[in-house]
Amino acid sequence: MTATWWLMVFSGIAVGIGAAFTGLGGGFLMVPLLLFLGFSAQRAVGTSFLAILVISISALVAHNKLANVDYRAGLLLGIGGIIGAQVGARLVEHVSTAHFKRIFAAILVALAAYLFFKK
Repeated sequence: MTATWWLMVFSGIAVGIGAAFTGLGGGFLMVPLLLFLGFSAQRAVGTSFLAILVISISALVAHNKLANVDYRAGLLLGIGGIIGAQVGARLVEHVSTAHFKRIFAAILVALAAYLFFKK
């Protein structure tokens, strides 16, 4: 097996742990990895969503066993997310990979600063 295959498997393990622990979904780690591996921005985002779907289902099962799931709130957020996902998928088609990297980095930095300085 190639080094890329192993990198993806071990990255998936790390993302799974991070997603289940933080609830951030894992895309904040998965997308940069895929960009590093040479994926276009659009393909990295789409591939990340497939991986996150699998990871999210597993994390949902684990959190459900611990009674840590509010199904009503989750479903309402999910309904809104369906609409937002359709818009976002179409928007990313019009952004170059270079520009996408800058936007993605700015969002991550802003989120990190917010979490770090929030009391």
